Amino acid sequence: MANILIVDDSSTMRKIISRSLRQAGLPVDEIYEAGDGIEGLSVLASGKAVDLVLSDINMPNMDGLEFVKALRGNGNTVPVVMITTEGGEEIIKEALASGASDSIKKPFTPDQLQEKLGKII
Repeated sequence: MANILIVDDSSTMRKIISRSLRQAGLPVDEIYEAGDGIEGLSVLASGKAVDLVLSDINMPNMDGLEFVKALRGNGNTVPVVMITTEGGEEIIKEALASGASDSIKKPFTPDQLQEKLGKII
């Protein structure tokens, strides 16, 4: 069973992602939530065991790219999948170059989550 951290500034989107993870039949145990990259780093620093991070790119305070860079700068190797509405390939390339494992574009289906995340968890 996997513990997942969802980092997104929209509480509605965090609920949608959480529900979709369960609908996809992924082996999810705990789901933690954070409203931006700063909160995400705080959750990870708290000692909670996290097996996968799903992060939005566009967020206030600390966006997803800054979050991934800070996470990798701290030596944390947890897989990070970016979930974004960004259609541009450049932003995805930058996220991957910064240390993200993969990306999923919104809107997505539970089947798409299963396909992408099933390889990771």
